[in-house]
Amino acid sequence: SCGIEFTKIIEYKPLVDKALEVSKFPPENIVVLQRPQAKATMQSGRDHDWNELMSQASPADPVSLDATDPLYILYTSGTTGLPKGVVRDNGGHAVALKYSMKAVYNTDPGDVYWAGSDVGWVVGHSYIVYAPLLHGCTTIVYEGKPVRTPDAGAFWRMIAEHKINTFFTAPTAFRAVKKEDPEAKLLKQYDISSLRTLFLAGERLDPPTYEWLTEILKEAPQPGIPVVDHWWQTETGWAICSNPMGIEPQPVKNGSPTFPMPGYNVQVLDEVGEICKPGETGNIVIHLPLPPSCLPTLWNDDERFKQSYLSQYPGYYLTGDEGIKDEDGYIFVMGRTDDVINVAGHRLSTGEMEELIAGHPAVAECAVTGIDDELRGQVPVGFVVLKDGI
Repeated sequence: SCGIEFTKIIEYKPLVDKALEVSKFPPENIVVLQRPQAKATMQSGRDHDWNELMSQASPADPVSLDATDPLYILYTSGTTGLPKGVVRDNGGHAVALKYSMKAVYNTDPGDVYWAGSDVGWVVGHSYIVYAPLLHGCTTIVYEGKPVRTPDAGAFWRMIAEHKINTFFTAPTAFRAVKKEDPEAKLLKQYDISSLRTLFLAGERLDPPTYEWLTEILKEAPQPGIPVVDHWWQTETGWAICSNPMGIEPQPVKNGSPTFPMPGYNVQVLDEVGEICKPGETGNIVIHLPLPPSCLPTLWNDDERFKQSYLSQYPGYYLTGDEGIKDEDGYIFVMGRTDDVINVAGHRLSTGEMEELIAGHPAVAECAVTGIDDELRGQVPVGFVVLKDGI
């Protein structure tokens, strides 16, 4: 029913109700967890109290499925403004995530793993819910921000209290921590000796943030905690490129998520489909077939799947990112080639935002673009031409 911040309460239910009023396909049932700080007004027949439902619930028997049956659909922004429903299968997804927990993250059964993400984001699906549990790890579910809950030491406090071994979050989170605690004074208040590795993904890890984290973790109770950048997408469900900490850690190159993981044949192509020379910028692609966990299609839209990902370079999957491969095979991801911007690790379609702005009766024309932001990586900026007489 509400979110609780250090200085205020944010009521969620009125926001959800307004969104449902304009929804083309509103859900038939809404489940609400009532908090005493702000009780939500319930709509009879549609809204259901979480605690009441749980008191009546009984265990459900497991159901056998084919490996290729869909597990879930996760929507990600599309360049046309219409979200794309990424389909995740059961078998390949489980295999890839189980493999990644050791090969990429170097975790063992019994470890404590924390992905500081939203469950609704692909990182939350893959690495809060599925991967840690498939691997026999304890997974941490955290509600709160990296700062002001109550302070910029929230991450360090969580690591110390729960003896977390592996931590995974977005660079934006640590940019926020750095802004409020640039000298990492709060870090010194906590024993984070349980932490073995810090992983970052969801957006480009800017060199200043990497350098700051590397420097402050040199002085941590357990010195030399590696800071590992890795790169993947909603569409893949797990890392395309990473430093394989559980196989053979590689030398770090600042700004690079290191090498493609097993199963990914990553190339950089120019506009006519030729492989770029080392150091040349081009379109990052993955040679088919894709490894397990990657999307088999888009929900109810096979044609859009082909057009969006497979048509520009036959035989390759188009990531939509541009970058370079250097002479040592390291991949550097520089940014998007489409009209999607990355705000605090979340992909937002400029086309979708333009559609919303253009829907206002006073707007004649509009355009949305992304500009650099020190905290969030990028933020959207809209340019509007009003209709005559307004």
